[in-house]
Amino acid sequence: MDRLTEMEAFATVVDQGGFTDAAKKMGISKSAVSKHVSSLEARLGARLLNRTTRRVSPTEIGLAYYDRARRVLNDAGEADALVTSMQSAPSGLLRISVATDFGVNHLSPILGDFLAEYPDITVNMVLNNRYVELISEGFDMAIRIGELEDSTLRARKLAETSKRMIASPSYYQHYGRPQKIDDLNGHKLLHYSNQSSGNVWKLTAPSGERRQVRTAGWLTVNDGQSLLNAAVSGLGIAYLPSFLYADAMREGLVEEAIPDLPIEPLGIYAVYPPGRFTQPKVRAFIDFLVRSFSEKGQEIW
Repeated sequence: MDRLTEMEAFATVVDQGGFTDAAKKMGISKSAVSKHVSSLEARLGARLLNRTTRRVSPTEIGLAYYDRARRVLNDAGEADALVTSMQSAPSGLLRISVATDFGVNHLSPILGDFLAEYPDITVNMVLNNRYVELISEGFDMAIRIGELEDSTLRARKLAETSKRMIASPSYYQHYGRPQKIDDLNGHKLLHYSNQSSGNVWKLTAPSGERRQVRTAGWLTVNDGQSLLNAAVSGLGIAYLPSFLYADAMREGLVEEAIPDLPIEPLGIYAVYPPGRFTQPKVRAFIDFLVRSFSEKGQEIW
């Protein structure tokens, strides 16, 4: 007989407390359930159930076997569900959290292509500059940039960007250009208020030593584009990902502050709730982003 069917019959008898209710649960005859359990006991050479006229209960060996059998049956059910899930067409509402700057500049332009490819998916993209709790706030996924905080969330790397200190030529003319990390203490720094480390810049010296620059900052805002605008206006030095300042640097509006410092790489990640299986709509969007961003190269901005 089929080993899984024998396991299922035995586990269902234990769950239901008897053969009659187990037969109803499985949709087969009581004699068929009894035959499956007897075959299992014969194959194992052990009595798994205590049978009386009033009740059925597992033996000590049967209880130990039940725990393992139930795990096997659950895994088998999840495997079947995985196949079904992977074959089903992605559909439904996809709710995404993403930082405003990144969403406006790099997700909005490609959403039309995604929706054309998956017409049964509708997207609700929420732009904000705070750390959202995916599960409690009802998000299917989020895009996060930089070092991920310890969490139970699953993550997939989509691409890389980099981070540099930049300021306008007019700022350097007025205040001078810093030559080394220690010089930053005498400069006007522009901070991003939603950064998890606060007003602390974690930098790598040319020697490879990790350094921290901690200042109150002349200006602190919660929006990267506003921070870039402040830097372009000559208000100070900002520490920003290159996807924000790349165009401004190409146009000569900003220049790197300390050019000989090592480049600080930043990962761009899709994060989503834990679980063995990923919803088809989430998997479809992540795969789409990986394809879209890979066309721009490993460091996309």
